[in-house]
Amino acid sequence: MSRALFAAVFVAISSISTALSAAPSVKVGSKRFVESYILAEIVTQLVRAEGGAAEHEQGLGGTAVVFRALEDGAIDVYPEYTGTLTEAVFKDEALADALSRRGLAISKPLGFENTYALAVTQKEAAALGLSKLSDLAAHPELRVTLSHELMGRRDGWPGLAERYGLKPATLTAIDHALAYEAIAKGSADVIDVYTTDAKIARFGLTVLDDDRRFFPRYDAVLVYRADLPGRSAAFTRALARLEGKLDARTMQELNARADLDGVGFASVAAGWIDQRKSARGDARRGIVAGTLDVIARHGPRHVLLVLVAVALSTLVGVPLGVLAHGRRRLGAVVLGGAGIVQTIPSLALFCFLIPLFGIGVVPALVALFLYGLLPIVRNTHAGLASIPDDLREAAVAIGLTRSERLREVELPLASRTIVAGIKTSAVVAVGTATIAAFIGAGGFGEPISTGLSLNDVPMILEGAIPAAGLALVVEALFGFLERAIVPKGLRDTT
Repeated sequence: MSRALFAAVFVAISSISTALSAAPSVKVGSKRFVESYILAEIVTQLVRAEGGAAEHEQGLGGTAVVFRALEDGAIDVYPEYTGTLTEAVFKDEALADALSRRGLAISKPLGFENTYALAVTQKEAAALGLSKLSDLAAHPELRVTLSHELMGRRDGWPGLAERYGLKPATLTAIDHALAYEAIAKGSADVIDVYTTDAKIARFGLTVLDDDRRFFPRYDAVLVYRADLPGRSAAFTRALARLEGKLDARTMQELNARADLDGVGFASVAAGWIDQRKSARGDARRGIVAGTLDVIARHGPRHVLLVLVAVALSTLVGVPLGVLAHGRRRLGAVVLGGAGIVQTIPSLALFCFLIPLFGIGVVPALVALFLYGLLPIVRNTHAGLASIPDDLREAAVAIGLTRSERLREVELPLASRTIVAGIKTSAVVAVGTATIAAFIGAGGFGEPISTGLSLNDVPMILEGAIPAAGLALVVEALFGFLERAIVPKGLRDTT
């Protein structure tokens, strides 16, 4: 069994190494909202059109996560906004100097500004006479629902509330993509929007004027590693084709194609780059066709993540469980440590690992490995502890050494419990691996992440259904594995 696990790990790691060595020269990142996806896809396709190699790492997270990925070299470039850089990243530092000190550079504006704003329904605006932000101060009863990022930024809610004297009775944080549904269903009265959002007109919203000029300029730009132009002439040519070429109206139309018409980001980008190309060739698929496509494109990566993580967790977890059983004090430390790791929220652990390992497969494997330890360590310990003392004494009486007792008697007797722990670890890995898509690891979580950004339930299901199916397959496979490993007399016959 251990030889098979070692072989599986070797093959999987070799596959990962091969994939990493063939990585494209330009890695383009994006945040988790529609406009960022589209801009990143445009950059990716322009680099390819100029003869370079490029790959789009979709929806890596919010500003802090994506900017850290850029600093660490996990990505080479991503679309950003000047106001976000000056207010959320560098605070009072001069922008160009602050970027230069970090080995980064900034493009000229792409041609449009996309600032924050607050919006209400047209009906609410007419009924209460709302046209500007200062009007909200007289209506604290209105329920304000804002995106998580805006809630914590200096140029976000704290400063905005202070500038305008806003003290709403109800203040809620929500994912930006869900805010429109909230206001449409009447569960929110005021939401934050981006001024190029396609849904502003679709949902009949009135954007309130920032009459006290709180929000800074949010010119769309590209932030990239300073050495990128020297590494990729194709990127330099692509940048020249993009700077100053996108106006606000065009950007809003591109957002509408993706957000309202269901056109894929790649097709939206291609339609802008080459106006002769039909941007509707990628219209919404049926959920069955979409699910099959997701399985074909993302299934191998998801299975690879689970396989390697569970194999590593088993190779480390079983010996730790044996050690924990043999030495009580050390065992308490081992079990306690594995338990503490299990309590760390997945996204928090992934974000913690980014500075150490960058984004992509490696931090995902580390996180999945750590999460997989507790069930295996605990079940190995419990399985060994459940062996009756008279069986141990019989093994000693026939002259077996300590290692022989462990190998020939104790581990076989505990095998059913150990296999159950490995199965639990594998099922947990299948689910947790979907979250790894938020840091660019791929897998079934990628369509789930994109679907959340678009508030697109069918797209979410295209990732969720294969993940659930894989969990059922894992359950079935471990049924066969138990028959192969667990002694016949110890199997569950019920």
